[in-house]
Amino acid sequence: MQNYGNRTLTLVRGEGNYVWDDAGRRYLDALSGVAVCGLGHCHPAVTEAIEQQANTLLHTSNLYNLPPQEKLAEKLVALSGMDNVFFSNSGAEANEAAIKLARRLGNERGFAVPKIVVTEGAFHGRTLATLTATGNPKVQIGFAPLTEGFLRVPYNDVAAIEKLAAEHNDIVAILVEPVQGEGGIRIPDADYLPRLRALCDQQDWFLMLDEIQTANGRTGKMFAYQHFGDLLPDVVTTAKGLGNGVPIGACLARGKAAELFTAGSHGSTFGGNPLACSAGLAVMETLESHWLLERAEKLGSDLLAQLKSELEGCAQVKDVRGLGLLVGIELDRPCAELVDQARAEGLLINVTAGNVVRLLPPLTLTDDECRQIATTVARLVRNFAPQDA
Repeated sequence: MQNYGNRTLTLVRGEGNYVWDDAGRRYLDALSGVAVCGLGHCHPAVTEAIEQQANTLLHTSNLYNLPPQEKLAEKLVALSGMDNVFFSNSGAEANEAAIKLARRLGNERGFAVPKIVVTEGAFHGRTLATLTATGNPKVQIGFAPLTEGFLRVPYNDVAAIEKLAAEHNDIVAILVEPVQGEGGIRIPDADYLPRLRALCDQQDWFLMLDEIQTANGRTGKMFAYQHFGDLLPDVVTTAKGLGNGVPIGACLARGKAAELFTAGSHGSTFGGNPLACSAGLAVMETLESHWLLERAEKLGSDLLAQLKSELEGCAQVKDVRGLGLLVGIELDRPCAELVDQARAEGLLINVTAGNVVRLLPPLTLTDDECRQIATTVARLVRNFAPQDA
């Protein structure tokens, strides 16, 4: 099918922070498979875990106890402050589980159509419910009718949600990204999540955080909400970097939210299979034991500082922003051509929201590689002019 368009680069091998194409050319990967390969490519600990599990047991379904699944669940619960975990195959499925938890709460309360508050510019997935929750009309075109039960407000606007609370008595949850990734690396005010937590406590709603792109160390904390002290969501989802390339997602919940799924109420054939969970456990243990959270925070700070310095006074740059190794450069014009220009320089990046250069390099980046990314991207941005200008 043609949903990915025409692709002109064929990648055949990866090692560390680099990938190689079929002509033998090497590229520094500043995209990490869109925030997936946080430990780089073919990380020894993950590779060893996959090899061992592949030689032991690949799949049985969730009709049986699975030690790798239980160990990863215990690790995630300990690191997140949550109580229980549901494993899925992807971030979209993890978000579907979160939506179903909110719906189940609403059904318990007798609401005909329980409402979930979502935001403009959000991206939560491409299944039908998560597509509806996503705040990008372009990706929704052609898939009507969308799912009912979502109320949309501007991102980073608590007052708009307070207004909804006064108008609707059937709201059950807020679903929001701590930092909008696909929406353009949009970072909210420092009090945004704490105010949402307080509002959810006041209204008896679930606070559900989509950390598909922000978790697993990328922002300098295991989960982005941990930048806000003792703040805890009721539900948090993660995927992408959890398996370092092996498909896996997780929906974590605490308190009332952790008790809503009962036997037979939700499931997944492949979710939480031994191979994916062994990879995920290796990822989480490596993040802990190699000080990679602290490293991501430092590298992100260095990358942001160099980009701001080199792009100071650049007329077409509206903003340079980031949290850890989640960095965006917003231009005043569409800039998709920069992807090919960077590739010609041996660097993989992408552009999101039409005009934001998105950098998601591995947490294993060296200081020299960090400087190389900043220098190359800054030069390309300074020299950029649209082809139709």
